[in-house]
Amino acid sequence: MKSATANAANAASNNTASNNTVNIHSLRITRDLQEAEAALDEALIRQANLLATMVRARRETAVGPFTGQEALLRLAASQKAMLDASGEMARVHGKLLDVGREMGSGVADDCPSTGSAGEAGQAVALVRAA
Repeated sequence: MKSATANAANAASNNTASNNTVNIHSLRITRDLQEAEAALDEALIRQANLLATMVRARRETAVGPFTGQEALLRLAASQKAMLDASGEMARVHGKLLDVGREMGSGVADDCPSTGSAGEAGQAVALVRAA
């Protein structure tokens, strides 16, 4: 009888350890995913700022109206690529949610309801309120 009890205790201990490992990895994946999504958003913002600065510089200096046009077109292509990457990241997020549900990890469903954490999340809330 003691061996059956010991086996059950070992199985429960192994199951708890396995669940802890899954939870640790879920937390790490969630953290890294949110950071990757925020980095894409930040890159888009910086590119948009660069575009505005380039157009403003062209407008406010005595250069031709098409000066720097090729650079602007390449920047626009870069922004499109970043938007495509952002869409792929959203697909990754969705697939990770599926994996989290399959693994029974409640952490995978812990998505921010709007934007990313911190100031960006506050900015999204302010835009929605406006």
